[in-house]
Amino acid sequence: MGEILRVWGGRPLEGAVRLPSAKNSVLPILAAAVLADGPVVLRDVPDLADVRASVSILRALGLTVRRRGEDLHLLPAAVPGWQLPEAPARAMRSSVFYLAPVLHRAGRVRMPLPGGCKLGPRPIDIHLDGLCRMGAQAACGEDWLELTAPARLRGMDYTLRLPSVGATETLLMAAALAQGDTVLRNAAREPEVRDLAAFLNGCGARIEGAGSPVIRVQGKTALHGARHRPIPDRIVAATVAAAVAGCGGCVTLLGTGEDPLGPVAGVLERAGCHTDRPAPECWRVQRQDDLQGVGLVRTGVWPGFSTDAAPVVAGGLLAARGDTVLEDTVFEDRFACAEGFALLGGQVCRRGRVLAVHGPARLAGARVRACDLRGGAGLAVAALTAAGASVIEGAEYIRRGYADLAGLFRGLGAQLQAAPQG
Repeated sequence: MGEILRVWGGRPLEGAVRLPSAKNSVLPILAAAVLADGPVVLRDVPDLADVRASVSILRALGLTVRRRGEDLHLLPAAVPGWQLPEAPARAMRSSVFYLAPVLHRAGRVRMPLPGGCKLGPRPIDIHLDGLCRMGAQAACGEDWLELTAPARLRGMDYTLRLPSVGATETLLMAAALAQGDTVLRNAAREPEVRDLAAFLNGCGARIEGAGSPVIRVQGKTALHGARHRPIPDRIVAATVAAAVAGCGGCVTLLGTGEDPLGPVAGVLERAGCHTDRPAPECWRVQRQDDLQGVGLVRTGVWPGFSTDAAPVVAGGLLAARGDTVLEDTVFEDRFACAEGFALLGGQVCRRGRVLAVHGPARLAGARVRACDLRGGAGLAVAALTAAGASVIEGAEYIRRGYADLAGLFRGLGAQLQAAPQG
């Protein structure tokens, strides 16, 4: 069902917000739970649209999944399924994470080609090449993919063509139960990769080097269950921080871990914000002075500036004095939100992967449309900064990564309301 988000902007943000578990950790860990022979408990899992789709896939594969408060409890399948259900698998790109676990469990896996936000070409060739080098056999049609593994997958020494997070995570899951040892070179180093490895090691896997370019895995014959709390969501942290930059005020992020903002903090400091750590597991973001443009920012693989953070930071800097230029090196269509920024009064120019912002701009409420998850969140941040009322259509995209964005910002003094689109 379609959804709209009504935003009455122009208010500074004050208060505190506790960060949820990271969507980009929760989704691969849910898939990895298929590998476990025993019960798995994931703590503090947000009720996202993509989490619900993942639960539908898990249940179709025979697992028992129950939500108890904020936690998800999973029991292994008595008879493993091998076909991913059409609707939830097509709804999100993360369905690709089920390839390796289901291959191990059932010896074959069939799925529709994965969906998700339309951000340009998002090939899964590295996933498939690595799995086939481990012994899988692949067949595909116009809109489906099937892999079989006549024998147990074999360990390998493999260099990824580029440090893809998704491919690194797929091959980690494959290697955990493969026969022999695996070495993954040019691996992604993102915190979510380290978190997946921590979960798998908690289940009895032997993974070393996660978070570095070279990961070594000693294949095991079985994994047991585990209890795990995924890391805090650094993109939710970036979204709140960007809104503070645009609106002004002071907000404390709770349950942050060591550093929830990473390179985003440096960009916002250049813009005139102040960030500090007043206590363990807390991070404070405040902006009282005029906002300044930050020049050129390029996204990149960790420890670079995250592609997911680019649209929300852009939304927070629309009214800054001077120029900001964001270049996304990952997705061709990351800045589909540019049209909405312009309708809100932002002086923006988009050319392919580059979004140029010139300020200062006087932002005013407008009716805009979200085309994807992070772009929708960026529009929400911009609408919070704008004077007057805004309506964001297509807000159902935002629920893929934020359980209740309206409630989160209402707790900081903003005025937002989510409603079905009539």
